[in-house]
Amino acid sequence: MEIKSRQYPAITEFILLGLSDEPHMQVVLFSTFLAIYIIILAGNLLIILLTLADPALHTPMYFFLRNLSFLEICYTSVNVPKMLESLFSGKKSISFIGCALQTYFDFFLGGSECFLLASMAYDRYVAICKPLHYPVLMSQKVYTFLAVVSWLSGFLMSFSHTSMVFTLPFCASNVINHFFCDIPPLLKLACGDTTRTEIAVFTVAMIFVTFPFVLILMSYIGIINTILKISSSEGRKKTFSTCSSHLIVVTLFFGSACIIYLKPNSSYSPNTDKYLSLFYTVVGPILNPAIYSLRNKEVKCAFMRIWKRKPLK
Repeated sequence: MEIKSRQYPAITEFILLGLSDEPHMQVVLFSTFLAIYIIILAGNLLIILLTLADPALHTPMYFFLRNLSFLEICYTSVNVPKMLESLFSGKKSISFIGCALQTYFDFFLGGSECFLLASMAYDRYVAICKPLHYPVLMSQKVYTFLAVVSWLSGFLMSFSHTSMVFTLPFCASNVINHFFCDIPPLLKLACGDTTRTEIAVFTVAMIFVTFPFVLILMSYIGIINTILKISSSEGRKKTFSTCSSHLIVVTLFFGSACIIYLKPNSSYSPNTDKYLSLFYTVVGPILNPAIYSLRNKEVKCAFMRIWKRKPLK
C-alpha cells in the first residue's frame, strides 16, 4: 500500500499584525516611529562621522563603536521602514521571500552585534588590565580581525536559522502576531511536529549567544578585579567610567534577547515578545548614540573640537 505524503498549499505571503489594530493608534505609532527612526539614523551617523573625522578617536575602541553604529543603522532599517509602510498605508502583507530576507538580516545583524559587543569587552579588558601590552594585543591587524569574525559569525548564525525555519511547510495560518518576521511566531505557523527544528534553533542560538556572553562576563570579571586593586576611589571611578557605557548597552541587548530566544517554547507569549523585541530593534539603537556620547568625555570633546573648528579659507 502506497502512503502519500500530505501536500500543503504553498504560502506566498504573510500578514504582520503589527503593534496595534486600533485605527486611531496608527497615526500616533507612525509619527512616533518615524521620529525614532530619524533620530537613530542621525545619532548613529553622527558617531560614525565623528570617530572618522577626529584623529584622537582613531583607536580600537572607536573602531568597534563605528562598526556598532553602522550595524544599528542597518538593523533598524531592516524592520522599521516596513512597519512605517504598514502604519501609513494599512498594507500588512509581506511576501514569503521578503519575510525570509527580513528574518535573515535580523539574525545576521543580531548575531554580529553579539560578537561585536564581545570584541568591545575584550578591548576594554586589555586596555584596563594589560595597558602596557595594549598596542600589541590590540594592533590594527587584531581589531580588524575581530570585527571581520564578528560579521562572519552573524552570517553563519543567520544562514542556519533561516534555512531551518523556511524549509518547513506552513499550513495553519499566514498571520504573524508581530511587527516583523521573527522565528518564534513563525514556528507557531509551521505544520506538524516542529520539536526537532525548535531544538536545533535553540541550540544554535545558545552557541552564538552564550559564547560571546561568556567572553563578556570573563572580561568584566578581570576588569572588576583590576579596578578593586586601585587604591583611590577617584581612580576606580575614572577607570570604570571607560567601560560603563558598553556595560549598559550589553545589559539592554542581551537581557531582552535572552528573554525572547532562550526561554522554553511553552512559555511563548506573542504580545510580550512583541514588545520586548522593541528593546533590541528600536530602543537599543536609539540609546546607543546617547549612551556613548553623553557618558563619554572623549566623544563630547571631539564634537566640540569639530564644532569650533574654523573653515579653511
